[in-house]
Amino acid sequence: MEADGVARSGRIRIAWSVEGPADGTPLLLIMGLGLQMVFWPPGLRRLLTDHGFRVARFDNRDVGGSTHLTELGLPSPLVFLTRRWRGYTLADMAGDAVSVLDDLGWQSAHVLGVSLGGMIAQTTAIRYPDRVRTLTSVSSTPSPRIGRPHPRATVALAGLPVRDREAAARQMVRVFRVIGSPGYPHDEQWLREAARHSFDRAHDPDGVRRQLSAIVSAQDRRPGLRRLRMPTLVLHGAADPLVRPSGGRATASAVPGAKLVVYPGMGHDLPGALQPAIVDEVDAVARQWTPAD
Repeated sequence: MEADGVARSGRIRIAWSVEGPADGTPLLLIMGLGLQMVFWPPGLRRLLTDHGFRVARFDNRDVGGSTHLTELGLPSPLVFLTRRWRGYTLADMAGDAVSVLDDLGWQSAHVLGVSLGGMIAQTTAIRYPDRVRTLTSVSSTPSPRIGRPHPRATVALAGLPVRDREAAARQMVRVFRVIGSPGYPHDEQWLREAARHSFDRAHDPDGVRRQLSAIVSAQDRRPGLRRLRMPTLVLHGAADPLVRPSGGRATASAVPGAKLVVYPGMGHDLPGALQPAIVDEVDAVARQWTPAD
């Protein structure tokens, strides 16, 4: 059973989609920097629904079908030197995630985020602990100062602007040839299709820069993570050049009782060969949750 909708987070509209059994276990997926919800691999989503999850995903603000804050303009390069930006914060983006839970009628859910999505998931758990059953942070970090990208990853992300859907498809393949998993094959045909679909839905490179500004201006979340008491899973690729493994280790070290799994050969993606193992880990941590009295 699938459905689509639009949640309201103040004046922000957040486009979402949900699939899986109507009575399934609620799971919220939060995507990374500049990527729309169409980039959640269909095979991963299918495995999750087969495990009995009701899976919701959404477009973060400034991408896809959600509100694009064009009035904020293009952030100044000084943001990346001063680490100060007044546009919006990861806390605002966590509020967007909670608005999706509200729109779905979910009092709480298991929350899984990748990269920027992991940062938003961490922030959601810190600010709204009663809404987060378990936290799964993938390829992420508790601070922009931990796990900094390898220079080659930075160069790959700073590619030339694209002007059409075919150029967007080529660029996406180029990026994931750098940041993806060296130990596993890439489904480049799917990447091209997802990039074309994303370009057709909404192409907004300034929006990506605004999201990046929220990342670099974020405070260290480790003090907040130390207060968490929900079951927590941290997954990371040993070969991740974009958020290096120290980011995952720091996240797991901060959360009491967190489980850390580092996959050899995995980069900054979700390779198909590892998806069954990833879903098994997500299912196992979800089973640790017990409802509050």
